Amino acid sequence: MFESAELGHKIDKATYDKEVPKLREALLDAQFDLAEKAKFPVIILVGGVDGAGRGETVNLLNEWMDPRFIQAHGMGEPSDEEMERPMMWRFWRALPPKGKIGVFLGSWYTWPILNRAMGYTKAAELDQSLERAKRLEKMLTDEGALIIKFWLHLSREKQEARLKMLEKNPKTRWRVTKRDWQRFKRYDKFLTIHESVIRHTSTAESPWIVVEGSDARYRGLTIGKVILEALRKRLSESDKKKETAIRAAPLLPPIDKLNILATLDLTQKLEKKRFETELEKYQGKLALLTRDPRFKDITVIAVFEGNDAAGKGGAIRRITGALEARQYQVVPIAAPTEEERAQPYLWRFWRHIPRRGRVTIFDRSWYGRVLVERVEKFCSEADWMRAYGEINDFEAQLVRHQTVVVKFWLTISKEEQLRRFKEREKIGFKRFKITAEDWRNRDKWDAYEQAISDMVDRTSTEVAPWTLVEANDKYFARIKILKTLCQRIEAEMKKIK
Repeated sequence: MFESAELGHKIDKATYDKEVPKLREALLDAQFDLAEKAKFPVIILVGGVDGAGRGETVNLLNEWMDPRFIQAHGMGEPSDEEMERPMMWRFWRALPPKGKIGVFLGSWYTWPILNRAMGYTKAAELDQSLERAKRLEKMLTDEGALIIKFWLHLSREKQEARLKMLEKNPKTRWRVTKRDWQRFKRYDKFLTIHESVIRHTSTAESPWIVVEGSDARYRGLTIGKVILEALRKRLSESDKKKETAIRAAPLLPPIDKLNILATLDLTQKLEKKRFETELEKYQGKLALLTRDPRFKDITVIAVFEGNDAAGKGGAIRRITGALEARQYQVVPIAAPTEEERAQPYLWRFWRHIPRRGRVTIFDRSWYGRVLVERVEKFCSEADWMRAYGEINDFEAQLVRHQTVVVKFWLTISKEEQLRRFKEREKIGFKRFKITAEDWRNRDKWDAYEQAISDMVDRTSTEVAPWTLVEANDKYFARIKILKTLCQRIEAEMKKIK
């Protein structure tokens, strides 16, 4: 795999000096075209062995291109803030928007490789990390991103010579550490892992490009030309978004014409006096759970979805009433902003993932992709069909990081919704809650019911199940939600020794 990168490729200075100005001019033209069209982002990963010129490559790209439209990210050891969230959080925060280029020195491959090579993890854990990386890249490319992955290679002999040369020069001595020499002693182990990683994660959408790193001029020109060709090719493609193949099984309405929501008993009620007693009980329990010393080791994310006027806001207020103000955040989700539309749809949710010991409540969520965006045709069928798997993967990553993901769907009958709509129109301080959009959504009741049933069927997983809440009676709904939340938190805390 690395044989072609050990052939001793070199570029003489005269050739380099002649080609660089033309290459830089062409790269800038392509970069300005990218920024003007703002149709897709460019993500460049620069990986490779120590001493192969990764840092110099990133510096060169920054020098050759317009700094307004390119940003480099040196992904070193995770900070304390990053360690308190899933590993991918730090990368999602740094993704470039459409029209810009993000260069990553260190990526979602770096730490899985290091941990395996140093013996901290097993082969199965590396394989799982690689699968997550492939799913991330597949999602990003499906969302339109151009991903270019470079692997800078050096033979064992050339790596040793390179490290010695850097160490000998007083101006570059600081770049070589004891850790570099420790890793050099494991060169063969790293090589085996590198070959496996490149073989398993070089896909049609985002292939690895292996470049010999020993000659700086060859390395720089090669990488610059690859980026230029990739940019020109993508920019020349039709603006019309191509439909991606749908790999999931087709969604069909049930033969018996029933759906999961129709099985709920919406007549369940709770008397006000009992509600007040239960409310005090479960708010008190939630308050104690979130103040337990073990709570600092977990994260809670509560997702609220439901019919318009189903009582999501009231239920959320009963939860926050039991929490310390500094401990929680409520994230209301509306139509995406311009900034959010320039990113993959999950970006605006990743950015709000809380640290450990905190609670984040989403008032509507990432499920908009398979609900309103599906029904209103704001995205293609291919987009919302693949979103089921992407959402399940997203939630699985959260759960692996000791996050309790509690998802509530609040259901009311069509008749109860009409009553609440009319009530909102009459009461002054509730009038803001009813909009023309609510009435339009009501006209598509059957389409939304089908979308909801498909959503629950495909995204109610063992690690992040849906809780369907019968919400015709607000008292009953609020207690069921509080009780469920307490049970889920308590179950997670019992796992902590």
